[in-house]
Amino acid sequence: MLFWDVNNGIARRAWARNEGARFALEREMARTPGLKVTIANIADDDLVRKALQ
Repeated sequence: MLFWDVNNGIARRAWARNEGARFALEREMARTPGLKVTIANIADDDLVRKALQ
């Protein structure tokens, strides 16, 4: 259970745009076949601003 709890915390940080957490999560998913986490796509801030105008 601790394994999943730790990776859940890393996933939350990765979704919050923490590049180190994203890197760690991608590396751990490559190492651990049973671990599947959805990785957020980071949108370009300028593109989002233009779309909302």
